[in-house]
Amino acid sequence: MTAETTPERAADEDSSAPPATPFHDLDSFIALRRLTGLWLAPDGSRLVVAAQHLAPDKKRYLTALWELDPAGEAPARRLTRGASGEAGPAFLPDGSLLFVSKRPDAEAEDKNDEKPALWLLPAKGGEARQVAARPGGVAGVVTAREAGTLVVSSPTMPGAKSAEDDTERRKERKDRAVSAILHEAYPVRYWDHDLGPDEVRVFVADPPALDDGRVEELRDLTPEPGRALEEAGLDISPDGRTIVTTWVEREPRGDLRVDLVAIDTATGDRRVLASDPAYDHGGPRISPDGRWVVCARELRSTTDSPVDLTLWLVPLDGGDGRDLTPDLDLWPHGPQWAPNSGTVYFTADERGRCPAFAVGVETGEVRRLASDGVYAALAPAPDGRTVYALRAAVDAPGAVVRLSVDQVDQTPVFLRGPDPAPRVPGRVTEVEATAADGTPLRAWLVLPEDASAEAPAPLMLWIHGGPLASWNGWHWRWNPWLLAAKGYAVLLPDPALSTGYGQAFVKRGWGRWGAEPFTDLMSLTDAACGRDDIDAAHTAAMGGSFGGYMANWVAGHTDRFKAIVTHASLWALDQFGPTTDLAAYWFRELTPERALANSPHLFADRISTPMLVIHGDRDYRVPIGEGLRLWWELNHQYAGDPADLPHRFLYFPDENHWVLAPHHAKVWYDTVLAFLAWHVRGEAWERPGLL
Repeated sequence: MTAETTPERAADEDSSAPPATPFHDLDSFIALRRLTGLWLAPDGSRLVVAAQHLAPDKKRYLTALWELDPAGEAPARRLTRGASGEAGPAFLPDGSLLFVSKRPDAEAEDKNDEKPALWLLPAKGGEARQVAARPGGVAGVVTAREAGTLVVSSPTMPGAKSAEDDTERRKERKDRAVSAILHEAYPVRYWDHDLGPDEVRVFVADPPALDDGRVEELRDLTPEPGRALEEAGLDISPDGRTIVTTWVEREPRGDLRVDLVAIDTATGDRRVLASDPAYDHGGPRISPDGRWVVCARELRSTTDSPVDLTLWLVPLDGGDGRDLTPDLDLWPHGPQWAPNSGTVYFTADERGRCPAFAVGVETGEVRRLASDGVYAALAPAPDGRTVYALRAAVDAPGAVVRLSVDQVDQTPVFLRGPDPAPRVPGRVTEVEATAADGTPLRAWLVLPEDASAEAPAPLMLWIHGGPLASWNGWHWRWNPWLLAAKGYAVLLPDPALSTGYGQAFVKRGWGRWGAEPFTDLMSLTDAACGRDDIDAAHTAAMGGSFGGYMANWVAGHTDRFKAIVTHASLWALDQFGPTTDLAAYWFRELTPERALANSPHLFADRISTPMLVIHGDRDYRVPIGEGLRLWWELNHQYAGDPADLPHRFLYFPDENHWVLAPHHAKVWYDTVLAFLAWHVRGEAWERPGLL
């Protein structure tokens, strides 16, 4: 029996039979619920998870909040059902839950439901009520563990002195149909949205009364911040007296530096906690005893050296900081404090996984709590014995687990979530190879259920983006199991520049994108194709972002693949550098000489492999000009009958770097699978129905 005629495929083709797994049917796949965050009440009694679900119109995802039993006995219970969804929850000391939502407020005098406001759900149940709103909306909230003081971020028009002033300025722009934005500094865009005309400010308030009261006053702590608080990470001390936040400083030649500052919540006085021209800082967390701040400290890259990350410890009252993980050859992130302030928990990519770690503040000793899987959203319990987390793997979506702080490399205890884990249509294994310079290489290999020596599966080489990233967990957007359900094996390699293999592994590919990253990919592909359950004569390559760059480079440097899919891809590096949203970052690594030496567009005349180009017009990280120029040059280089053009261009006018709308994700996979069927399996081209 071949991969094309498995019982699962036969059932999938029979509209009267249910799909063998959700991955055999795109409608079933996009309807799966996705966990996105985890929050624990100060007393440890309530555990809340955010879960995305498909909206009734199937055109978007909404987020609802669910409560889980920390003991793992009671079933999960849905807390919110707003028609516009909820986000950014935070607990008050009494267990009440704050969250951000655009849901309408029936009791509000001034209706402004198009902007998210702050809502409160009482600890003992009942109806949620709106407790605070701002003209520009509320972007997020954090709370003081003991005092309950709350801090919100809110976009505010420059020069606005009050909420009324902010409202009037917005109204005047709207009435006069003004959409123009005047910029006085770089950057002007970020990922998929324009920066401005408003600017993010931080406001502080006392907690609302436990009855039906609202927040009495949101006091502006950061008037006229400019762009200093864009994408800020912040925390508040347990006593509510001090906020610690990232603060963006402008540097010459269009560059930026991210410092760490402390703000007094009573006076608004700001002081610098951590600033160094060689480093950026992010994700600050204040210790429960109020003495320390831990953050991720990133060594800024240069032409010769890539970025490097560590955990940085600095006194909240000010003073010299120190490296908390100086000997760890991994990149730690997401630090969280133990309740006794003596331990910091964090995660870090490591060899295709992302373990949960603990480091002693005094000793600097690092140990792994759990290794098998990808851990995130760590939530230490106040009992000092437990850490909750989201855990995923290549073959398992995110689920809530419980870890013991006293065990090493333990098997996590899974809690009861909103849904059971879906069954995947195959199995996953690892592939190893050795690079030309002797460096060990590894990759995940996803295999369809019936792949064997008698029925080898065609292979898709799927290259990750970043490039400072790793194929080490579950991906809702880049999901290999949808291809496995159609009979393809999927190779998920970590070439040079990937994280989790030490600093030297990153440096191998630094400024050499077309060298070691490319040869590593080919070495791992060779290793996979040497297996008897892989059909080495029928292979394809695919990637997005940097993975799309690599797909373009592969297209110009080998004809071994029968098809190449390139999504949101870098094509002409001399063009990409000045037009991306954060150009200065790329110019540190890619000098003009390096950009040309590693630019795929210079090898357009060598491309003979059919290519599917995919790009969204609202992609500001890799602007649409990359996709447009690639599409033109593929057409320009093709000398045959235009009716026989082997390439295709899937263009999304209203999508960004990713393709986020559920219906567009379906179109994406339908088109990719049709393109692969055409060129890899030799079937006739069949245009997807909605296109």
